[in-house]
Amino acid sequence: MSYDIERYLNVRSAYGASVGPEGDRLAFLMDTTGVPQIWTLDGPREWPEQRTFYDERITFASFSPERPELAFGMDEGGNERAQLYRLDTESGEIDEWTAMTDAKHRWGGWSHDGDRFAFTSNRRDESVFDVYVQGREEAGDDAELVCEGDGWLSLSGWSPDDSRLLVTQSYSNFDQDLSVLDVETGERTHLTPHEGDVRYQSACWAPDGEGIYLVTDHGDSDTLYLAYLECGARETGELQTVEGGGEWNVDGIALDDETGRLVYSRNVDGYTELTVGELAGDEPTAYETLPEPELPGGVSGGVSFGPDAERFVLSTAGDAVNTNVFVVDIESGEAERWTAAPTAGIPTETFDESELVHVESFDGLEIPGFLTLPDGGEAEGDDGNDGEIPVIVDIHGGPEGQRRPSFSSIKQYFVDRGYAYFEPNVRGSSGYGSEYASLDDVENRMDSVADIEACVGWLADRPDVDEERIVAMGGSYGGFMVLAALTEYPDLWAAGVDIVGIANFVTFLENTGDWRRALREAEYGSVEEDREFLESISPTNNIESIEAPLFVLHGANDPRVPVGEAERIVERAREQGVPVRKLIFEDEGHGFSKLENRIEAYSAIAEFLAEHV
Repeated sequence: MSYDIERYLNVRSAYGASVGPEGDRLAFLMDTTGVPQIWTLDGPREWPEQRTFYDERITFASFSPERPELAFGMDEGGNERAQLYRLDTESGEIDEWTAMTDAKHRWGGWSHDGDRFAFTSNRRDESVFDVYVQGREEAGDDAELVCEGDGWLSLSGWSPDDSRLLVTQSYSNFDQDLSVLDVETGERTHLTPHEGDVRYQSACWAPDGEGIYLVTDHGDSDTLYLAYLECGARETGELQTVEGGGEWNVDGIALDDETGRLVYSRNVDGYTELTVGELAGDEPTAYETLPEPELPGGVSGGVSFGPDAERFVLSTAGDAVNTNVFVVDIESGEAERWTAAPTAGIPTETFDESELVHVESFDGLEIPGFLTLPDGGEAEGDDGNDGEIPVIVDIHGGPEGQRRPSFSSIKQYFVDRGYAYFEPNVRGSSGYGSEYASLDDVENRMDSVADIEACVGWLADRPDVDEERIVAMGGSYGGFMVLAALTEYPDLWAAGVDIVGIANFVTFLENTGDWRRALREAEYGSVEEDREFLESISPTNNIESIEAPLFVLHGANDPRVPVGEAERIVERAREQGVPVRKLIFEDEGHGFSKLENRIEAYSAIAEFLAEHV
């Protein structure tokens, strides 16, 4: 039996879990109402209680360590100018903490006594983020500005004695610095002097407050490894390795700063491998491993500890497993699913698994990707369809994103309709080391588009694929990849679907949010120094080559890729006589968060592909 797109889009996800101060209540986000809202549970698979009832998405929820109250964030119409709120889970009362709708607010965590919280915001200057501390019963201007920033600042939590904050400054996705901020004096101490691009990520305090655990590629490591940095080593930035990166990234750590219990993950060709442990002995690099939980699916994350770190929660998903929250007993490793995000009545056994494949590109580089075939076909050979299968090549954004074998209702819908679905991780993707991620920087940008050409050639050589019916689809930077693929290699495509995509790098950089321009120029090149090159690769300037029908979708409130990018490419493509469809959502930003809009968008995409493919 086949199901329509609306049914697939009603498959729900539960994620972003936080454990209450008594350890007997779980808060999480779930999109049952059409946008993510806060729900709570008092036991595994019990009936959840909805706690917020907004038309806008909730972006996070975090329990106070001492009281039955939750901090949460929410923006308006996808504009990403999140405000912070407090929810009393006993009375249901909600207080608005920030109430400055022109500014972004980025959560920085509760103090251990639950009396204060920290955040960064660009309320003083839209292009930079400052650090603020605010009492739980204060609001608006009551927040104390404790540090004026000079760039993109975020917080990684309070020290164990609540006297300091751990600050990350990002220059690009592959270059960060760490510093310690004294909350009382405002003094900020730099911990990570370095030259060139070095990642310092997923930082968290050691139990004694004298050091920090983090993942980094410091020292010319190609992959991220788990390290310890003593705060007193700030003059040298000397790191002690806890666990080496090897072939695959250690991509994150969660550590309870009272017990020293920890969970870290390794990204192995897109699949998550978890290690659970506990710090041991006097050496900060020593730890004892604890049993690893058995979890369904291939991708897990969002670890959060309960009181005394006796349990931790995380969300997990797979190609054929929608996202749910599990609670893990840390000593036994026993994992129990607490949430029951519904699959809209679609039998889970009808969901199809992807297969990891590798494609040789124009220069011999191996491009990993995930191929999902209808009717459970095998990626290695002919599945008996004799050249009948159309293919959607779905290209991730970022550009340093990575497609992983996680659940996608869109993918499952199209596979159910007889499409194959291919998700490449072209050069420039994260998850495969620093060198791989840098192969598309600035003047090498179009090499990643050439990777798409190689992937289409590999698909076309399969005896079960119809090479005349291959579609390019992608969002954000993936939208640029779609447009570039259509203009650079016009003969390959039956159609293209561009979702909130970049059409011209110069106009994109000139009009994106002030707070993110420097971060994006670090990846793409700057308008001042690289304008000629950026113009040369922009699809709006190469539109005369396009042949395939094009569907462009965008959110009117998009602060990242302004809606003008959609308007420009549609106008230019129509001038070329290309069949073009445009769909703009007035109440969305960088993507589509509301269910009714997602239904409209992907129903329209399905109709567009049915017509042209």
